Amino acid sequence: MNEKQIERKLVEAVRRAGGLAPKFVSPGFDGVPDRLILLPSGCMAFAELKSPDKRMRLLQVRRKKQLESLGFRVYCIDGMEQIGGVIDEIRAT
Repeated sequence: MNEKQIERKLVEAVRRAGGLAPKFVSPGFDGVPDRLILLPSGCMAFAELKSPDKRMRLLQVRRKKQLESLGFRVYCIDGMEQIGGVIDEIRAT
């Protein structure tokens, strides 16, 4: 299982939940998470996707903390088994 496979499954699962998971690209602002997760009723979070054997880079960790300090949820997903729980947690907010 690699990052692209996990990312594809996340996008599919969010779509089945009635939401969108667009790729998040921010020129000039490196280290941002890979995807936005947008669910019905205004529920929103960020997701960084990783292969099971990979870790977030230092800049990604800093960006995650920065976004969390602003009140946003940021998830690092490194396994397909995490996806359902992440969607459920975002819905609960």
